[in-house]
Order: sequence, then structure tokens, then C-alpha cells
Amino acid sequence: MDGGILEREHELDRLASAAREAADGAGCVVLVHGEAGIGKSSLVKAMPSVLPAASRVLVGECDDLATRRPLGPFRDLVGGVGAELARALTAGGDRPRVYDALRAELTAAPHPAVLVVEDVHWADEASLDALRFLVHRVERLPAVLVLTYRDDELDRRHPLHHLLGQVSRAERVHRLPLPRLSPGAVRRLSAVSGLDPAEVYEVTSGNPFFVAEVVAAGGTGAVPPTVVDAVLARLRDLDDRTRDALEQLAVMPSAVERPLVDALLPDGLTELAVAEQRGLLTVTPERVGFRHELIRRAVADSLPAARRIELNRQVLAALVVKPGSDPARVVHHAAQAGDQEAIARYGPDAARDAAGAGAHREAAAHLRLVLRRRDRFDAAELADLLERFAIESYTVADSAAAVDAEQDAVALRRFLGDTRAFGADLRWLSRIHWWAGNADEAQRAAREAIAVLEEAGDERLLALALSNTSQLHMLSERTAQAVDFGERAILLARRTGDDAILAHALNNVGTARWRAGDPLGRAQLEESLRVALAAGEVEHACRSYANLIWALLERLEYTEADRYLGPGMELADRAEHVGFLSYLHVAMGLRKFAAGAWDEAERHVEIGAQDFVPARCPALTVLARVRVRRGREGGDELLDEAWEIAVRTRELQRTGPVAAARAEAAWLRGDHALVAELAGAAFEQARRLDVVPHRAELGHWLTRAGHPVPADDSGHPYALQTAGRWREAAQLWHTAGCPYERAAALAESPDPDDKLTALTALDALGAEPLARLVRAELRHLGVRHIPRGPLAATRDNPAGLTERQLQVVRLLAQGLTNPEMAERLVVSVRTVDNHVAAVLDKLGARSRREAAARARHLGILPGHEKGAKAETKARDPGGRGKRRQT
Repeated sequence: MDGGILEREHELDRLASAAREAADGAGCVVLVHGEAGIGKSSLVKAMPSVLPAASRVLVGECDDLATRRPLGPFRDLVGGVGAELARALTAGGDRPRVYDALRAELTAAPHPAVLVVEDVHWADEASLDALRFLVHRVERLPAVLVLTYRDDELDRRHPLHHLLGQVSRAERVHRLPLPRLSPGAVRRLSAVSGLDPAEVYEVTSGNPFFVAEVVAAGGTGAVPPTVVDAVLARLRDLDDRTRDALEQLAVMPSAVERPLVDALLPDGLTELAVAEQRGLLTVTPERVGFRHELIRRAVADSLPAARRIELNRQVLAALVVKPGSDPARVVHHAAQAGDQEAIARYGPDAARDAAGAGAHREAAAHLRLVLRRRDRFDAAELADLLERFAIESYTVADSAAAVDAEQDAVALRRFLGDTRAFGADLRWLSRIHWWAGNADEAQRAAREAIAVLEEAGDERLLALALSNTSQLHMLSERTAQAVDFGERAILLARRTGDDAILAHALNNVGTARWRAGDPLGRAQLEESLRVALAAGEVEHACRSYANLIWALLERLEYTEADRYLGPGMELADRAEHVGFLSYLHVAMGLRKFAAGAWDEAERHVEIGAQDFVPARCPALTVLARVRVRRGREGGDELLDEAWEIAVRTRELQRTGPVAAARAEAAWLRGDHALVAELAGAAFEQARRLDVVPHRAELGHWLTRAGHPVPADDSGHPYALQTAGRWREAAQLWHTAGCPYERAAALAESPDPDDKLTALTALDALGAEPLARLVRAELRHLGVRHIPRGPLAATRDNPAGLTERQLQVVRLLAQGLTNPEMAERLVVSVRTVDNHVAAVLDKLGARSRREAAARARHLGILPGHEKGAKAETKARDPGGRGKRRQT
């Protein structure tokens, strides 16, 4: 039996079961994952033997190209699918047509259709978009979507994570993680070879491919314990003609279609017969490919550089004369061959194709290659290429590359004297400078853009420049200026009939007015979103989503923000607008942070805590606040970095939250003198600009540290706490769904019962620093029975519970019902039901009582159950605490 399929009966049975259910219309996604060589492809090859007789199996592969082929795995299906899908894939560019054709193909008889996409970790962005489309609909199709990928090659920034996140939310998902072979399986595989199975296992660690290669090579003594050496050992006795053919195929990171094989190899398939017999290649009438990617890599990596370059030149020559060659493939081999002329000729088209398919990372990669030899283009061509590269880099949040390229483009436009193009690029430079966190340069370029375009006489471009300046004023809380420039832009946009600029300007004016307290601003912002979506303007729609969500979060209208978060993130993800996707992940992180779901908050903001400045500053702030509220180290360092970024932006929307977080950290440490130093300047700026959320929160921390501030009649819960109206504040926080802030407000009460209620919530959240302060206040008030709180073992969390599950198990152990827990945690009863079920499962418990006992045994809960009940009864014998909760 093939080493990749040995011990895989369970996985094959699950695939067969999924296919039978799909035949009845209940489609699903199957994730097959593991390390390189673990047997994913072998499992796929064995799959037809267990599927229902009427099944259709469609297989596409993603290639390890330096710049990916847009829709590569789906184009592999051409020849085996219906005419409509084949035409849609061949035409390219019209993604909705491709999506509809894919859905129709999977719906067509016979049923079920099993669509396999192998090596999704190498998928281009357009293919990932198509897979997202299918994932959302597969449950309603008579189809199974099988995705294979290497999970050991996914870092946290890998684009596949976004697709896997969507898959995880689907109701019908089967995960098939493929483990390494057991010693017994290796023993069975080695039996016929006479090799020492223990030695084989030691050398290969049970990796099926390594095992198979070592066994095929005849031993581990003469063959070094690496797969490269194992493969090369099998090539040594091949004739030169066959080895030359293998080396030629090895420089092509995909299966090779027959016409290209015939063009590259003088004797065509005849040269490959021996290699196929040895199990190195898979040959079909349509294409030829290596049996395993690691074999191809082993052969390619063994080649001297000169030989590799020459072989790539031969592929390039064949592709250039072959009609319809994929430009991305041409550029890959041109780069490998060092042919700058071919890169310059085909790279711009490859980038255009990639961008048209929504694969902006690939587009940027192509243009980066093209721009290595700028001397091959005249000034106007180079300016266009630089502008395109800047925009693609901006889209994928590579701010440094975008700034450099756009500055060079502006310099060339200035030299060429094309005032329209010069003004347009100045506007782009302003936007990209802001994207990179440089407020001064953004303003400087914005002013010059208006001056240049006023002379150019182009009302449309002038409208965009005016709207850009309106945007900068809005971001800096200068409402009057934002509205003035924005309304001028709206007038010109309507006059020129440009919906994109109209959406942009409405966004700026609406956001500025709404944040300044004018409720009509929201209507303009929502109109901006409608106009952008109708016009297909993804960037402007993403920005409308972002500003709507951010404004709602500031206003504590979290349920309203939820309405926009999902669609906004889906749009940014589908369009590969990495910058806005990062920004919206941070917004989701802020929303989870407010809800007390701190683990989830960290996961979301970590996506935005990269080099993209608009997202990095608030992401670092959330990460720091979680650490501070949990009493963990590293929060101050994160806040220091966030402060450096915020100061560069010169925007209160950045400096205000960081200043508040630093003030909170200082107050929790008891350093009240430092609070005034950290919060004072930002508070004065918030007062001067009349920005209620920042003014209220900063004023609250200053007052708590003994630095009174002027009365604030805004009605914000922090302003109510500052005024000593903690009960009203606690109710508002509860209504908003902010359990930590509600507990903190209750903790300000002089009533011990309120402090005890706050303490329970803080312990459930794991908010140790504030809980410690509340315990000290209760002792000072003479309360005798104070809950001890979680032990250190709780933080170690041996059961692997999430933060929310830890909160649930603590409340469960106190005897609270699910509705009572839902009220305490400010979530739905159904959500609590799900969390309780997960807790019981992870703890291996059959009842709530057993779960509590198991949690105490593991150290997740302190004390003894009876003692905890007695303690609860002693402090609240009549149940008054529950009745008084707000």
C-alpha cells in the first residue's frame, strides 16, 4: 500500500460519508491538512475508490510560482467541465461570471460533484476569492469541496487564514488532519525491503513520503536522511536523456500540459516512460507532473545555478511562442532565467491580469520585478508603472513601498509637465502619506494637489483633491473645514457625474458632522456607502464601512456596529484590500474587547498589529489594554510604541485612546501622579475640539487620580462616573454590553454588596489588577467573607478553555443558571448554552456539578464548592445581590 494512504481508512470513510450526504443536497467542506509529504495527495488519489458510483471528481492544483496564476486551480479544470465554466475561466476578468459558472457546474448532474483544490497554501488571491464564494454556498449544493494544504507553512499573516476563518463558521465542515505514520505502519511498509523498521522510523519520523522514498531507495545506510538525497539516489541509474527530461520538468512549479511537454522534450513522452515506471512522474493524456512536489523540488534544488537558468530560458522560449500563454507564468520563468527584457515586456500585462482578478499581492509582485530595470522605460511609461505599483502596494498595505513609488511618480510627473497627471498623483501621494502615518507630508501634498488641479481645469480631479483635503480635516476633528471642502467636492462630483468621488466626499462630510453631534451626518455616511456599492467602488465602500463602524463603536452602539462589521470585512477580504481588512479586524477587536471577550479581541487585533500604521496604533492599544487589565507584562511597552505612532499622526482619534490606556495602566499601578502627565494634554485637546468620548474617558481617569476636571454634561457613562453617578453609569455600560466597565463603575459604589457584585464579574473576566484593588477596599470596609479569587493555576488553564469559557465555568461553579450568566456576561442565553456545552466537553464532564469539581481539581477554580456556597450565602443571605444587579 502507498505510504501516503496507509492508516487512512478513517479519513476515507469520512470523505465517503460526506459525499453521500452531498448527493442528497447537503454539501460540505473537507479540509485535508498536514505537513509536506504527509499523504494529502495520496488521500485524494484514493478517494474515487470510496465515493458513490455517480460521483464526479474535479481536481485543480495551486502552483508554487513566484507570482501565482490567477484562478490557476480552476483553469486546470478546463477540458473536464462544461462549456460555460470553460468559457468563463478562459475569458478571465469577469469574476461574477466565473463564480456563477462554478456554482452551476457543481449543481449539474450527476451528483455529487467533488471539487478538490490541492495545495491551497499556494493559491492566488483570485482563487481564494472563488473558494470563499463556494464556501458560503456549498451547504446548499450537491457537492463536496475538498481543500488540501500544508498547515506547517502558514504563518499568522498567510492569506489562507482568512479563508479558513470563513470555513470555520460554516455548519458543515469536516477537518481531516493527517498525522504521521505510526511505528507499526512504518514496520509494515518496510517489511518487504528487509530494512530495519526502527531505523527507518528514526530517519523519517513517520513522514509517509520520506518513508516511501527511503524504502524505494533501498535503505538508510548509503542514503543520507534527507528527502533530497533519497530522491537523488533514485535518479542515479537513469540514463542521461531521462534525467535531462526530469530536470527540464522540475523547473516548472506545476503540472505541464502536453503541448508544452512536446515543445520542450525532443522525444516527448517517450523520454519519460522510465521515470513514470519508477514512480517519479504521473502522466496523463493532458499533462505530466511529478508524483509529489517534494520530488520536483529535490530535483530542482540539486541543479547548479547555470543549469537552472538555462532550463528556465528554454521554458520561457516555448511559452513566448505558445498562443495564449499565461503572462504570470511567462514572468516567473523570465525572472528565473534573468531575462529582464521579457519581464519588462510581459510583467505589466501580468500585473494587469492579476489586479483585474483581484489578486493585488500578485500584481504588486509583478510590478516590483518590472521596476528593477527602470532604465528600460521612457519617463511617461515609468511614471505610469510607478503609480500602478504605488496603488497596488497601498491596497495590500505595504505603505513603505507605496510611499517610495508614489514619490518617484510625482517627481516624474513634475518633470513631464502633465498637470492633470501631476495633480492626480499628488492626491495619491497625500493619501498614501496618511496611510503611512505621516500627517505633515499628507497635508503638504494635499495643498499642492488642489493648487495644481485648480490650474489644470479638470473639475473631476479637483473634486477628488478637495475631498481628500476634507478627509484630512475630518480625521483631525476640524469639522468646519472638513464640511467646507467636502461640500465643494460634492457639488463638483454631482456636476461631473462621478459617483466614486461623490461617495468619497459624502463619507467625509457625513463622518465629520456625525462625530460632531449632528445626527444628519449618519444619513450622509450611509448614502456614501450606498453610492459606493452601487458604483462598484470597493475602496470607497470599505472606507464607508470603516467610518460607520468606528463612529458606532465610539458611541457605544455595539449592536448597530455588528450590522456593518460582517459585510465590511467580507467586502475587504473578497477584494483583497488588505489595509481596510486589517483596519476592520481591529474594529472587530475593539468590539470584542468592549464585550469582555479578550481572547477573541487579541486574535483580531493581532492581524492589524503589523506595519500598517492606521491599524497598528489602535491594535497595539487593544493588545496593551488586555495585558494591563489582566495584570500581564508587556502592556507599557506596547503603549509606548502606540504613543510614538499616534503622535506622528497628530490626530486625537489616535492620541486619545492611547493616552486613556496609559492613564488607566498608571492608575491601576497606583501611580496617580503620572496619570495627569499622561492624560492632561490629550484631555485639553479633547475639550477644545469637543470630542465627547475621549474627553469623558480622560476626564474620568484624571478625576480618579485626584485631578478634578470641569463638569461634563454629555451623559457619557464615563462622565457620569466622574460626577459620582456610578449606578447610572453601570446601567449604561450594562445596556451597551461592556462587562468590565460595568464592574468598574459598580466598584466605585460605597455599598459593599455592589463591590462584591463587581468583584464576581472581574474574577470571571480575569481582571486581576482591578479585582485586587476592590478586595483591598472591601477589607478596608470590614467585609469578612471576600471571595479569594482565581488561583495562579487558573491562568495556566490546563483544560485549554478560552477566556470566555473560563468566565462561564467560574459563574457555573457559583450556581448561576444560564439566564443569570447571560445577564452577567451581557450575552444571549443561547450563547451561554453553547459555552456551557463546550466547557462540559473540554472538561470531560457529564453535568455542571461534575464540571465544577473537575475545574477545581485542575486548579481552574479556587476553594471548595461548599465553602464557596457558604461564602455566597454569608454575604447575601436573602439573595439581595441578585435583585440589585443592573
